[in-house]
Amino acid sequence: MSKERLLAFSDGFFSIIITIMVLELRPPEGDTFKDLIALWPKFLSYALSFMYIGIYWNNHHHLFVPVHKVNGSVLWKNLLLLFWLSFIPFTTAWMGEHQFSSQTVAIYGFSLLMPATFFLILFLSLANLHGEDSVLVKAIGRNIKGKISILIYAVGIAASFYNSVLSLIFYAVVAAIWLIPDTRIENTLKE
Repeated sequence: MSKERLLAFSDGFFSIIITIMVLELRPPEGDTFKDLIALWPKFLSYALSFMYIGIYWNNHHHLFVPVHKVNGSVLWKNLLLLFWLSFIPFTTAWMGEHQFSSQTVAIYGFSLLMPATFFLILFLSLANLHGEDSVLVKAIGRNIKGKISILIYAVGIAASFYNSVLSLIFYAVVAAIWLIPDTRIENTLKE
């Protein structure tokens, strides 16, 4: 099977997720800067989630550059990744609405943990399909960065019950790790 339909569907899905998130931002009732400043939790939640969706879109694109074929298993795992990503707009809005209360931050963390887990599962499925000698496997290797991200999310979820700001810092650290451009695939393709 060709990867083009999977990528087209996924790209559309990423666009829809971002659109849903921005539609959750409502203008303030008042017309002053003070009214706007009161919405900072919603804006911060949106900005963090927008960054995450962008990171996933970017990494999803890079993941499929060296892919030559997909099968039913890959299609399902990609769909499960998208399923978990679709919860991010809901948890973003909930967390922002309740000003980062511990339980909303924990659920937000869970909505970040699950896509990270399924991104790893998708990678493993593609690696299995393409073989150990494939460009994909040579480039990504054991995917330490992905596994560390999952661990940090889990710690962040646990920390949310003690200090939600600390939890958000853990989530932001994962974003920072992935904002640094990952050139492993590009470098491997050049070789």
